[in-house]
Amino acid sequence: TGNAARTVAATTMNATSSRSHAVFQIFIKQRQMDENQNVIMDKKSKIALIDLAGSERAGTSQTSGTRLKEGGSINKSLTTLGKVIHALSEKKKHVPYRESSLTWLLKDSLGGNSRTWVCAAVSPSRDCIEETLSTLRWADRARKVQCHAVVNEDPTAKLISSLRAEIDQLKN
Repeated sequence: TGNAARTVAATTMNATSSRSHAVFQIFIKQRQMDENQNVIMDKKSKIALIDLAGSERAGTSQTSGTRLKEGGSINKSLTTLGKVIHALSEKKKHVPYRESSLTWLLKDSLGGNSRTWVCAAVSPSRDCIEETLSTLRWADRARKVQCHAVVNEDPTAKLISSLRAEIDQLKN
């Protein structure tokens, strides 16, 4: 469904240039029950797979009209993402997540309780050296963002679980 809605168009640089970002999120919930079917623990997780459209220069891709506007929007969202990553890597107090719907969507993945991996696609072509260097600088800054993933446990469920264990121990 997402791929069907994704815009792809030809430019002089790429016959099937992606004109939008793609975000695919999977929500996982694990529930642990005791022998009486009482909930002992709930664990929740989210996996986000994001395919970012690449930045482009209007002169190099020779776009105009709608394609030029799309390229401008892509570049704007990537610039905002770059600002967020810069703020996180420099450990600044204010991180501008709200400047873009993309950065707001990625808030948990970028600076929250998560593990984040980045895979950057670059071109070996001399014509793309500026884009390649820019991508590598961006990936290097993204690598410097430090997230600390820990298991989130519902304190109420944890308390109930420990109290049940204590009751069972006292019964025995």
